[in-house]
Amino acid sequence: MAYYKDLREHVKALEANNKLVIMKREINKDTELMPLVRWQFRGLPEEERKAFLFENVVDAKGKRYDIPVLVASCAASKQVYAIGMMCQPDEIMEKWSQAQLHPVEPRIVKDGPVHEEIHVGDNLLEHGGLDEFPVPISTPGFDNAPYLSSPCWVTKDPETGTRNIGVYRAMLKSQTRTGIEAEGYQHARLQWEKCRELGKPLEAAIVLGTSPAIAYVGVTKVPYGVDEYAVAGGIAGEPIELVKCKTVDIEVPATAEIVIEGELPTDSMEREAPFGEFPGYMGLERIQPYFNVTCITHRRNPIYHAFISQFPPSESSKIRGTGDEARLYKFLRYDCGLPVLEVALHESCGAAPYCVIKMKKSYPAQVWQVLNGAVVLIPWRKVVIAVDEDIDPRDADSVNWALSYRVQPHRDVRIVQGMIAALDPSIAAPPEEDEYPPPTGGSAMLIDATMNWAYPPVSLPRREFMERARQIWEEEGLPRLSAKVPWHGYSLGYWTEENQEEAELALRGEHYQTGEKLAKQRVKL
Repeated sequence: MAYYKDLREHVKALEANNKLVIMKREINKDTELMPLVRWQFRGLPEEERKAFLFENVVDAKGKRYDIPVLVASCAASKQVYAIGMMCQPDEIMEKWSQAQLHPVEPRIVKDGPVHEEIHVGDNLLEHGGLDEFPVPISTPGFDNAPYLSSPCWVTKDPETGTRNIGVYRAMLKSQTRTGIEAEGYQHARLQWEKCRELGKPLEAAIVLGTSPAIAYVGVTKVPYGVDEYAVAGGIAGEPIELVKCKTVDIEVPATAEIVIEGELPTDSMEREAPFGEFPGYMGLERIQPYFNVTCITHRRNPIYHAFISQFPPSESSKIRGTGDEARLYKFLRYDCGLPVLEVALHESCGAAPYCVIKMKKSYPAQVWQVLNGAVVLIPWRKVVIAVDEDIDPRDADSVNWALSYRVQPHRDVRIVQGMIAALDPSIAAPPEEDEYPPPTGGSAMLIDATMNWAYPPVSLPRREFMERARQIWEEEGLPRLSAKVPWHGYSLGYWTEENQEEAELALRGEHYQTGEKLAKQRVKL
């Protein structure tokens, strides 16, 4: 089939693949909804995690909503992410690379379902403005308001007109006003600063609920100046259809569920947060821009779509980490021509600071080209490790084995400064401590955990013996196995013909021959 034209087709695909929980019981969006979804990230293995659709939603005051809430539909797990990409899990990285290498420009259409209902001017508040939508509290007990957690902000560079799509949380501040958490290095903030210099507001539109390709590119840090709609078209394999907004010069997906139009003033800012963030700590309050709503459009009977973020792992760590892995893989392998096989951002660390890159080096300098390239492209890494092709970069035990026996710290570790450390509480003390981030920013540790020379074989039974043993295991009905790398022994280059001959004698029960040989080679003291 063709790529999903809207969120509803995507929901059907999740249900068809048994990756959707439909919750019909009454759920309080402010105290129960996100904690319920949270449990699958704290109590289930990844392969069992699913999207949740809540059909009977109320709020803390007892208000009942006709609009369902969809959570974790884009990236509850790698399998769910792959459904959104319409590929197999092991094809995600290459499909992402091809979408960046072969973008498909969007197409403007006259009208679309997102304009089935329009609230503007005197009718802006006819359904309560932003109160029409069942926006959950993400971290009950700590967040200071409901926040839009999956808003795809669409803005334009005021000088070039190039569109940008970015996901930045948005605090609900009134029926017609939200916050936005956009740091100075983020693309929407760069455009806001340009508008401030020009003395005018930044026009924007918030897109909620659309085909997953748009959500994926909105979260991933596509290079500035690249139209994310074109990259989304590359994922979809066809143009994304867009319609013009009603009150701002912005184009939005024609089949989106909800669009909120407005402006970000550039002559003042407001306090925003606290809000539970992806590193696993509360993001503390900051002075940030804010957004004044001028128009709300949506489909009849829309679906409200949210991401679940906060403590890792979460949907946030999976969707952001997978996109960043693909972006870094494409940069190192295709743009730099380096022998990179896989990039892994560990979810337990928020899929940001801890990065492991599997490669097949031809010469030692390639390792440092890869490590330096990783922090040049995405400068909010803290630990970047290069490993050989026999190491599973996603398995902490496998990586720790490489760190323990393929690294000499004085030779294989380098520290670089100038890293971005957004939302990392280790970079500076709280404001009242009178400590500020150093002028060089954060730092990163680059580690060459590849072998510098030939090693003895891995001390596990050879492959054929492990395969036979697994066959017996399964025939006996023993518990289902999940093989960890390495699961069999193999040569790493340092193994003599004599070593091999003696091992073969042992397999034939003729090991006394080796004993006799060793007796003849006895060394006198």
